[in-house]
Amino acid sequence: MNPTLWIIIAVIAVIIFWLIAVFNGLIKLKNRTKEAFSDIDVQLKRRHDLIPNLIETVKGYATHEKEVFEKVTEARTKAINAQGIEAKGEAENALSNTLKSIFAVAENYPDLKASQNFLQLQDELSDTENKIQAARRFYNGNVRDFNTKIEVFPNNLVAGMLSFKAFDFFQAAGEEKENVQVKF
Repeated sequence: MNPTLWIIIAVIAVIIFWLIAVFNGLIKLKNRTKEAFSDIDVQLKRRHDLIPNLIETVKGYATHEKEVFEKVTEARTKAINAQGIEAKGEAENALSNTLKSIFAVAENYPDLKASQNFLQLQDELSDTENKIQAARRFYNGNVRDFNTKIEVFPNNLVAGMLSFKAFDFFQAAGEEKENVQVKF
């Protein structure tokens, strides 16, 4: 058999194995990124499940704060129903902001602040918020790795042919990036 034919076959085999390796690497990173987003969803569901208990606890002490409860409930509903990374991020950021109003209301009720149930819910919510932040960082790390993989040459050629699209990062809302005003 002709040595040139062997060289051509070897080159074709190397290209095929390289294409398979790139494709499998892209699939692996894509699935990791989806899993990371799912981890965020798990923590967000946990937070959504805590909110009704928190509202009921606060309602027992702050019966005339109806508007605050309605805003939190409305923000929770929007967050639960949000679809897509960007919409979910915006809805969750809005929910976080409305939750702050519940804790502001609690400041006006010393009995509420001393309630064991309220303190436990507050601790669980704080723990959940920390877990959400960790899940977001993990997701953003996976997004970075996947987006880098599909953008570098020559992987971008394969990614383009196979229609791999970049994922969006989970980002803080504009108001969360502003400097905090501290007044004494």
